Amino acid sequence: MIELAGIIIFGILAQWVAWKLKIPAILPLILIGLLVGPIAAEFLSKDGSKWIEPIWNGKKGLFPGDGLYYFVSLAISIILFEGGLTLKRAEIKTVGPIITKLITLGSAVTFFGAGLLARLIFGLSWDLSFLFSALIIVTGPTVITPILRNIPLKKDISTVLKWEGILIDPIGALVAVLVFEFISVGGRSGFTQTALMEFGKIILFGTTFGFTFARALAFAINKNFIPHYLLNVVSLSTVLLVFVESEIFAHESGLLAVVVMGMVLGDGKLQNIKELLYFKESLSVLLISILFILLAANINMEDLMLLYTWKTVILFASVVFLLRPLAVFLSTMGSELETKEKVFISWVGPRGIVAAGIASLFGSKLLKQGVEGAEYITPLVFMIVLGTVLLNATTARLFAKLVGVFLKDSKGILIVGASKVSRIIGHYLVSNDRHVVLIDSNERNIEKAKELGLEASITDIYSDNLVDNIELSDVGYLLALTGNPEINLYAINKFSRQFGENGAFRLISSEEISNNNNIPKEGLFSYKHDFGSLIEVTRKYPSIQEIDLEDKEHFEKLIETTNNDGEIIPLFVKDPEGELHIISSRKLEVLKSIKQGYQLVYLGKPFDIEKV
Repeated sequence: MIELAGIIIFGILAQWVAWKLKIPAILPLILIGLLVGPIAAEFLSKDGSKWIEPIWNGKKGLFPGDGLYYFVSLAISIILFEGGLTLKRAEIKTVGPIITKLITLGSAVTFFGAGLLARLIFGLSWDLSFLFSALIIVTGPTVITPILRNIPLKKDISTVLKWEGILIDPIGALVAVLVFEFISVGGRSGFTQTALMEFGKIILFGTTFGFTFARALAFAINKNFIPHYLLNVVSLSTVLLVFVESEIFAHESGLLAVVVMGMVLGDGKLQNIKELLYFKESLSVLLISILFILLAANINMEDLMLLYTWKTVILFASVVFLLRPLAVFLSTMGSELETKEKVFISWVGPRGIVAAGIASLFGSKLLKQGVEGAEYITPLVFMIVLGTVLLNATTARLFAKLVGVFLKDSKGILIVGASKVSRIIGHYLVSNDRHVVLIDSNERNIEKAKELGLEASITDIYSDNLVDNIELSDVGYLLALTGNPEINLYAINKFSRQFGENGAFRLISSEEISNNNNIPKEGLFSYKHDFGSLIEVTRKYPSIQEIDLEDKEHFEKLIETTNNDGEIIPLFVKDPEGELHIISSRKLEVLKSIKQGYQLVYLGKPFDIEKV
């Protein structure tokens, strides 16, 4: 009981420390696992026992027999399902081919390259060398996300790394299974036919079970066959059912099945998808916390001492500084990515829970079978996992600045509220080459925004999920355009630091308009117009106009006209380079430099040219 409680307590504490220090949680989790496991056994325990013993050894332990690895497999399936839920096909319109090559050609480069390196450097058999290389193919989404969350990057870069991290997990697991099967059947004799059959079965049953159960669950949710209070637990049990059923028909196809299931559900029109995501995210945090501590604690000091050699440094450096860049540059040949973007993607390739979990599983099984050299598998993979995470967590932000992909001026715009006004403004901004994201809790508004080709998502402004969205890493402007003044004010107070580094603005309320002396500094567009005014003007004139400016005086005269005419609302000033400057109700810095070539962007009826 004490061990179980301790794992959860220490795990959540590690998650908090990681949040506070803005590092991937895997670092403190593995360190805690090593402390309560091999380090405690070697230096802290009087009887030489671990403080936490994951596998029952006759005297103490949490899981008998293969129980630990069954738990690891089920937990990883839930984590990957949650990752699949976050994948949207709309995200990869421009980078889809790059992701495809990274998880195919890039995986092949890592597989053959790392296998050759393990053979040459550590002298492992070819079988074990390629098992090691298969296990380090994967880049974990659980460690990439917290790294990217704190770095403002161009959307394409974060999208590539996010999708690669999630999609490559089942591929790496599949390759590792094939190599493990190769070793288990005793070599090359009869392996080719077995491998092809296993590969076909994994693909067939994994995709079939994942797609079928996703459609069935979506149908049941949308038709209200499942009561609201059972939604999350029914979904969880369905994920476990899919994983287990797929495993029964084709061993190791379960990971592929749950990723496919998550992708199909996440990309479809599923009611309550956000609630499902929140639940799975919380569950994933708990499972990751438990898993990393258990797996690290399961390592023995003798295993760690195997790494106490210069060969470890050479292997790690070769994997990180040779194979990863080679895989990325080959996979991105002919793409629109710039060289500096390819270099950054090459630098960020941390391994995660799937590599660590499967390595522990296969390493122990091969040791039981008496395979020579099997004792190297688990510690070598853990070395790659811990080393890549430590390297990327401590250097990714600095490296992004050094190579020039760090967005010094985040020009993306987050619009809170997806009403008709927001959609018209968002569409205009997108047509002027700005990255715009609309959020709203109203599903119909979001659907209409997507029909216009806008990036939009159903989001509860009161949840913390928005802060964790790495797709918003390039957002530097926040516009709160809802009809509820309290929500607008809440959005400014909560998210201005995260998304409003260049400016956070909100519509002023009718009460603030009545009191001219109380106009807030973050007031948006005009001190004469609130949400009701915008809606009314949009109903009559549902398009955005532009008028050329002659000088500062001309601009001031136009603004005075808008203050006296309720059917014209100023929005932006466009400079000769096409840059848009948001008009605030209190001040406008660009006012000082307005001259011929600038334009006033406004909503409403056309200006009477003769009067202005």
